[in-house]
Amino acid sequence: MTRITRLTLTALLSSTVLTGAATAAFAQDTHPETGEELAEDQTFTYRLLDDVSSLDPQIVEDVDGSDVVRDLFEGLMNQDAQGNLVPGVATGYEVSDDNLTYTFTLREDARWSNGEPVTAEDFVYAWRRAADPATASPYQWFMELMSIEGASEVISGDAEPDTLGVRAIDPQTFEVTLTTPLPYFAQMTTHSTTFPTPQSVIEEHGNSWTQPENIVSNGAYVLTEYRPGERIVRERNEEYWNNEETILDRTVGLIINDENVALTRYLAGELDRTEIPAGQFQRLSEEYPEEATSFPRLCNYYYTFNLSDSGPEAFKDPNVRKALALAVDRDIIVNNVKGGGWPPAYTFTPDAVAGFSPPTTEMAEMTQAERDERAKELLAEAGYGEDNPLEFDMIYNTDEAHQKIAVVMSQMWKQKLGVETNLSNMEWKVFLETRGQQDFDLARGAWCGDYNEASTFLDLLDTDSGYNDGKYSNPDYDALLEEAKTAEDTTPLYTEAEEIIAEDMPVIPIYHYAGVYMLDSDVGNWPTENVEQNWYSRNLYKIAE
Repeated sequence: MTRITRLTLTALLSSTVLTGAATAAFAQDTHPETGEELAEDQTFTYRLLDDVSSLDPQIVEDVDGSDVVRDLFEGLMNQDAQGNLVPGVATGYEVSDDNLTYTFTLREDARWSNGEPVTAEDFVYAWRRAADPATASPYQWFMELMSIEGASEVISGDAEPDTLGVRAIDPQTFEVTLTTPLPYFAQMTTHSTTFPTPQSVIEEHGNSWTQPENIVSNGAYVLTEYRPGERIVRERNEEYWNNEETILDRTVGLIINDENVALTRYLAGELDRTEIPAGQFQRLSEEYPEEATSFPRLCNYYYTFNLSDSGPEAFKDPNVRKALALAVDRDIIVNNVKGGGWPPAYTFTPDAVAGFSPPTTEMAEMTQAERDERAKELLAEAGYGEDNPLEFDMIYNTDEAHQKIAVVMSQMWKQKLGVETNLSNMEWKVFLETRGQQDFDLARGAWCGDYNEASTFLDLLDTDSGYNDGKYSNPDYDALLEEAKTAEDTTPLYTEAEEIIAEDMPVIPIYHYAGVYMLDSDVGNWPTENVEQNWYSRNLYKIAE
């Protein structure tokens, strides 16, 4: 094997702010690197919009849930505050000359919270579990996206999970065989689906294995309290291999559905971080300049058409889809409804993605008046108007900002095109199930990149994607994505894929995300430069007031 990359413990210690002193940082009065005086109470409290989908690494499918899981479990690789790869359970990896075999070396001091060692077999079990149809992982498709040998056959049920291209050479050596070289493969191992899980604990407790009284995890924190719909608490894991460098003792996620209530509680000192309610960024940034913050995020916000057999016949016509997309005034949404650095979206892939600049679409170059006029023409060509008004249902998950956006969009369509929409909000888990079963006409969607490369967005619209809830299918589009996996230059392929999206309009891109938070100035090292916003409590600290 040719050594391509080998990240060492030294690299980790030089890439995080939690470096320097050999003694436990949490026992000191000042930060070992910055010299800042540390607060006596090292507790970080933040707001969660909804209950998380799961605390099981192979089951969790939402961003907030992944944030929690990232504290409780640790995968092969982590990210630093800039989003760069740094060691996790693995100290590094080697890649074969043909770029098809990755060999990860695991650290010998990695431990589960019950004191048992974390071994390569734990990763073998977890990865097979993720691909196994019996697990019903919402991210099962991710294992195939990673191009792991045998993943397609295992996922389809044509092969047993033990045929997946992963093996434990010895307790500290984990080997992965790919069918196609992926230059961003190592980045994908920071995703929660690839985190190790304890086989004996899962076999003993079944679906209840993630309850606080049962869970065994290997991350920097352990789950000490979980009240669904109320709070999730994780506290320092004394068995974590780098526990001495961890400063923050405790992280508390409070589930608060109303963003204005959350803001009130933040201003009362009950929260260290919360999202800024729609339309309030300018005011809050003037009143609290050191706390109101906005920065680019690798996420998009869109609406997806149900193009399956159960979807409306009207949506089978791309002219109808384009008309609805054209009539959405994104500037009003980002400036008047959101208010705070959210760029309007005319492509599916955000500009913040690494290594690819999305093309400028025809829609983006038009004025809104021109878009509206073209929308009227397209809808008329499709046979809809005053005598035959278009009507459909539109669903979104419960949240004031989502509701405001849905209402504004429906009003735009009503006033400009005479379209009637029936709005319906749903609790998060019900919403996910409804959308996943294609029991909708038009549904809100949002996606944050699983890794920093354009395919993490474009693959969502591949025919076989597990998150292609609208069931869009275009063989030419699929072929471009397949070709991109082995292409030296993916830019022309991704550009053409975006052009197909703009022509077929299976989704309506609305805006790309910004991290728009109220963040207490006492919180140190929030990773604003990491566009994926993969944050780890172990890298945070509280500064004394």
